[in-house]
Amino acid sequence: MNLNDPSLLSSRQACQEWGINDSTLRKRINDFPEGTIRKFGSSWVVTREGMLVVFGQPKMK
Repeated sequence: MNLNDPSLLSSRQACQEWGINDSTLRKRINDFPEGTIRKFGSSWVVTREGMLVVFGQPKMK
């Protein structure tokens, strides 16, 4: 996993962009394709690709 990849998001960033609650993301951890979500310490890091697969397009701004 390249931590400099701009497609990586913290779970907080992803939840804000997609308009979902943290708990919603945590409940769907097992739905993410392999390699699109990972836990670092107490924080989750997700890819935009994984978010698109699990939650579809982000909410409109």
